[in-house]
Amino acid sequence: MSKPAVWILIEQNDGVIADVSWELMGKGRELADDLGGEVAGILVGHNVKDQAKEAYYYGADKVYVIDDPTLEYYRTQAYAHAIADIAKKHKPEVFLMAATSLGRDLSGAIATPLGAGLTADCTVLEIDPETKLLHQTRPAFGGNIMATIYCQTARPQMASVRPRLLPIPERDETRTGTIIEETTSLTEADIKTRRVEFIPDEGATVNIEDAECVIAGGRGVGNAENLKVIEELAAVLGGTVGCSRPLVDAGILPHAHQVGMSGHTIRPKLYIGAGISGAIHHVVGMEGADLTIVINKDPDAALLKVADYGVVGNLFDIIPAITKEIKSRKGV
Repeated sequence: MSKPAVWILIEQNDGVIADVSWELMGKGRELADDLGGEVAGILVGHNVKDQAKEAYYYGADKVYVIDDPTLEYYRTQAYAHAIADIAKKHKPEVFLMAATSLGRDLSGAIATPLGAGLTADCTVLEIDPETKLLHQTRPAFGGNIMATIYCQTARPQMASVRPRLLPIPERDETRTGTIIEETTSLTEADIKTRRVEFIPDEGATVNIEDAECVIAGGRGVGNAENLKVIEELAAVLGGTVGCSRPLVDAGILPHAHQVGMSGHTIRPKLYIGAGISGAIHHVVGMEGADLTIVINKDPDAALLKVADYGVVGNLFDIIPAITKEIKSRKGV
């Protein structure tokens, strides 16, 4: 009898593998160990076979490689057909993908022909020790509750996870594995879409997900003029300005700065949150920070409960004082 397998989609673009693939590989290794099974990476593209060994270094036991000219760039029909076919053939127990723009599109397209359930934007994944079912936890009802979902019958059990939510495991070049080459039956003539041209978004200048220091403001900031205190502290710390959803809804900052379930998940070395109440959909986006400092005049603010250091007081008194002190120590 074959071991239960946990599959991880290795997401790549032009041969560059997204870090979230290794985040998921680390979690997949944990789940497979709890199941007494194995971890397999799924690598789809063209001329990508040489990238497969990286998956071993992050925890994979084997890698299924589907290499074909029709898979050179992402198209839903081509990728979904290829991956669904090998999933039907090998029957994984669990299949995890990143909740990126590609993963969000592809996961449903794969789950449908497999007749599998799919839980999106999970924040916690764990194997029940008694039933061996995958417990998939995610915020629900606007972030007011955390719902745990599990699938008793259909396989694979599918879930997507936001980037930056999980740590990347240590890279171990001593690990080895097996490459299994698969094929796709779809030809170029069968695929209904073509990529005519790729135009990058030149306006996407903020990459908050990779920031090592994030200074975030919330509803308590009030307006665009008041945001200057946040911007000044971010500038002196060499950080990036973030925000909770109310500032985006008010048009004070664009969505690229939003932290949370409907924004971006971050794992900075330092997160400072000011004037943010701490709804669960924001907490999910920043709880992976190494060090969290929260400033709020409400002593009962939920965000204070997840802080390493909390300051109860007016952010317009506290943040300028911090900025002044840092400038003084830097001699600027």
